[in-house]
Formats: sequence, structure tokens, C-alpha cells
Amino acid sequence: MKIIFFGTPEFAVPTLEKLLSHPEFDVVAVVTQPDKRRGRGNELIPSPVKSVATARQIPVWQPSRVKKDAETLNLLKQSEADFFVVAAYGQILSQQILDLPRLGCINVHGSILPKYRGAAPIQWCLYNGETETGITTMLMDAGMDTGAMLLKAYTPIHILDNAYELAARLSTLGADLLIETLLQLASQEIEPIPQDNNEATYAPLIEKENYALDWSKTAIALHNQIRGFYPNCTATFRDRILKILATVPLDAAYTSQLSPDLQHPLHNFSNLSSDRSPGEIVQIVKGIGAVIQTGAGLLLLREVQPAGKRPQSGWDFVNGNRLTVGEVFL
Repeated sequence: MKIIFFGTPEFAVPTLEKLLSHPEFDVVAVVTQPDKRRGRGNELIPSPVKSVATARQIPVWQPSRVKKDAETLNLLKQSEADFFVVAAYGQILSQQILDLPRLGCINVHGSILPKYRGAAPIQWCLYNGETETGITTMLMDAGMDTGAMLLKAYTPIHILDNAYELAARLSTLGADLLIETLLQLASQEIEPIPQDNNEATYAPLIEKENYALDWSKTAIALHNQIRGFYPNCTATFRDRILKILATVPLDAAYTSQLSPDLQHPLHNFSNLSSDRSPGEIVQIVKGIGAVIQTGAGLLLLREVQPAGKRPQSGWDFVNGNRLTVGEVFL
């Protein structure tokens, strides 16, 4: 079966690699976002998907706007593909494009639809404290992740999972599910199921303001924000911006999910209450880091990144800056 693959970030790479290694499929071209300038040298950097395709000598097309690019549209028509496969491509496909492949245009979406339609399903499901998520394959239509559902695969979410870790797990899950979906579609073994729009939720693009931490929120809400929008959430400490990369909510409800090396030193904090102000350091846990008072509950800083420096453990941050109880994060 002839496949054209649409994808851009690391999330899409396992799906592309699975297709390239499968004897039933022939990936005839890859469509990905244009190279972007990054780093201090402002060099043009290819997308992870382009890097894989180039290494395998697969033709790569990079229109800035695929719906308006006449050359790409002509190439897509000439391909006579059986399937278009889309995994985190980053552009909306027109109905004209969706109608081109013989057997359909299949999307690998990082949530259990109809929940978390949109650009950032993994981030928002963590932000909202979900305990389970997964992958849905669907037949694409002109809407935003509104097409009929094909197959689903599920995975639990651990209390310390962040967006990068969950995305890596889901990308592998999605690659396997996509292969199963294509094979079953080709043999007419799947009955597409329409989505119930009344059950839909949305996962919009993340904005800069989503990264700012408000210590008056609850400990679990802050923890979910930090891991959901990893690695970009920020606070201010001693008049400098500090990225907060990893935390632990000190609540008995989550203790059982922690590894033994965290459970033992933290068990005394599970039910500790404090009259300290939100953002204030209430305790230093030796070997781990600072404990911060929030609007409700306590939050341990497990990993941080000072401006202009590399990420460091919470304990290294305590030692390097000689943190003391009573200091305040803003």
C-alpha cells in the first residue's frame, strides 16, 4: 500500500519508522513543516520527521501552507496513494487534500477522542489531572479532530509523568495502533464510529501566559501545570526568573505512586498543614529540595533551572543558593 506521511515533531517519528519497516507499506513521500531557525547560530534545523526521511532517502515536501501550495497539491494528486497518514503535522488539511487518497486520510491523535481535540492534547490532559489517556486513530474530515474514530489504545498516567515522558510513551503506542488500523481498514475489518460532539473537550495551543505559576493555587494544580507545560513554567526567586521543571505534591493521596527513594523522606509531610504564605519555603528536605507552601497543600521542588544555567536537582539548588526557610517564591 502506498503511503504519504504528514508529520513534524518527535512524536511522529515512531509512526513513520514503523511504516518504513513494515513490508505491507511503501512510504512514497513525507510532508513536514519548513525548517526552522534555532539556537545561537540561528541555523536552519530540519524537523525530526525530515531527518528520518532524509536518512532513508524518502522524498520530502515542505510547503509553508499546504492548502495553498499548488506544487505540493499536484504532487499529492500524482502520488495515487492508498492512504495519507497524519501524526502531529501542524497544519490543517483541506477537504481537497483529504479526498485524494484511495482508502482515506488517517490521523494518529494523542488523546481518547472526543476528549482533548486540538493542538495540545497531551499537555492539557496533564494540566487537568487526568489519570488515563491514550491514542485514537480516526478518519479525518475538515473539522478539528472531529472525524469518525477507528481504534483506541490506553495508558495510565503516573503522578510524576510530564508532557515529554507521556508523549514518548504515546508516540510508541500510536505507531503500533496506526499499523493495526491501516491493516484492518484495508481488509474492511473496522466500522468507523462517529464522535459524540456533546462529549468533546478542547486542547488549544499553549500561550505564554499559561507558563506563569500562581502559588495561591493548590499544590496539585501547580504540580499538574508544571508537568503539563514542561519544561516552561516559571516563578521568580530573589528577583530572578526560575523555571520549575519537576515537583512532588505532598499529599497522602499520591504517596503510594512515588518511588521508595521519595516515599521515605517525604512521608512526614503528607498531612502537614501550615499557616505560612503561598510561595514561602516551609522546610528543606535533606538530599531532595525545598518544600513550598501553596494556596492549599505543600509542593516539593524536585528539579529547577535558573536563568542561563542547566537544569539542576532541587537539592543542588538549595545548596548552591543557600536557601532558607521563610524565603518566598513569587
